[in-house]
Amino acid sequence: MLKKRQPQLAAARLPAAQSGADAPRRLYADPSLPDRAFRAVLRSGGGLVLAVMLLVGGFLLYRAWLALDRAGWSFLATADWAPDAGRFGIAAVLVGTVLIASVAVCVAVPLATGAALYISEYAPVRLRQTLISVVDLMAAVPSVVYGLWGVFFLQDKVVPTARWISAYLGWIPPFDVQGADPDDPLAPASLYTSSTFIAGLVVGMMIAPIVCSIMREVFSQAPAGEREGAYALGATRWGMIRSVVLPFGKGGMIGGTMLGLGRALGETIAVFMIISLTFDIQWHVLQSGTSSVSSLIALRYGEASEFGMSALMAAGFALFVMTLIVNFAASSIVARSRSGATSDA
Repeated sequence: MLKKRQPQLAAARLPAAQSGADAPRRLYADPSLPDRAFRAVLRSGGGLVLAVMLLVGGFLLYRAWLALDRAGWSFLATADWAPDAGRFGIAAVLVGTVLIASVAVCVAVPLATGAALYISEYAPVRLRQTLISVVDLMAAVPSVVYGLWGVFFLQDKVVPTARWISAYLGWIPPFDVQGADPDDPLAPASLYTSSTFIAGLVVGMMIAPIVCSIMREVFSQAPAGEREGAYALGATRWGMIRSVVLPFGKGGMIGGTMLGLGRALGETIAVFMIISLTFDIQWHVLQSGTSSVSSLIALRYGEASEFGMSALMAAGFALFVMTLIVNFAASSIVARSRSGATSDA
C-alpha cells in the first residue's frame, strides 16, 4: 500500500516543484541598525541637496517675478538691456553664453579625451599617479588665475591664429570678422581681441581637467575580461581601446562633456575679465565683443536699481534653469549607459 502511494505523492509534488522553479525566489534581508542608519543618512543628504536646489530656484524666481511679469515672453527675445527704460531681455547675452560654452567644449573635449586615454591606457604606472594629481590640481586653480592668464598672455598669442582663421575660413559666417581686410597684414589687432573665441579658449582650459577626470575614471573601469578577449583575438592596443574602452565609456564621455558644458555656462570672472560686453546678438566668434549672462550680472549688480536687480535675478534664474537642464540630461545619459558595468568574462 505504501509503495502504491509513493508515485502518487511524487506526481502531486511535481506541478508544485515546476511552478516553484518557474517563479523567481524572492530574497529578503533584514537590515541591521548600521544599515538602517546609513540608509537614513544617504536619504537625508539627497533630500537636503534637493531642498537647497529648490530653495535657490524659488528665491531667484521670487526676486525675478517683478521683471518677468512686466516683460513676459519678450524677456527671451529682446537684446537690449535697459530695465529702467522698460527695454530688457537676455537674447544677446544668452546667445553669447551658448557660443562661449560651445567653443569651450570644442576645445576641452578632444584635449580631455586624449589626456584621459593616455593616463589610463598608455602612461607608465609610476607616472600615472603623478599625472592624475596634476590634472586634479589644475581643476582646483581659481578662475581669476585663468582670467589673468587669458588677458595678459593668451590674448596676444591667439590674435595671429584668429586672423588666419578669418582669412581662410571667413566664408563660414561664424568665422567672418566684419571690418577686417584679410589681405592687410597691418589690420588692427583690436578687431580680434576680447572675442568669443578667446573667452572660449580660456573656459575650455578650465573645464578640461574636470572632463578629463570623469573620462579617465570611466575608461579605467572597462571590463578586464573584454580587454583580454580583444588581445586574445589579435587586437593591438589601439584596436582594444577602439573596440572595448571607447564603447564602454561612451556614456561617461557624453556625461562628462555635458557636465563640463554646465560648468562653462556659468563661468563668470574669467569671462568677465576677457570679453568686451555688448548687447547685440554677436554670431561672429572671432570678432571683438560678446556677452554672457554671468558677466552681465557681475557688471550691473552694483549699480542696479530695485527693478534692475529684479531683471538681473530673472537673468540668473534663466541661467539656473539652463544649467539644470544640462546637468539632468548628463545624469540621464550616464544612467542609461553601460559605463560602470562589470564583465561576465
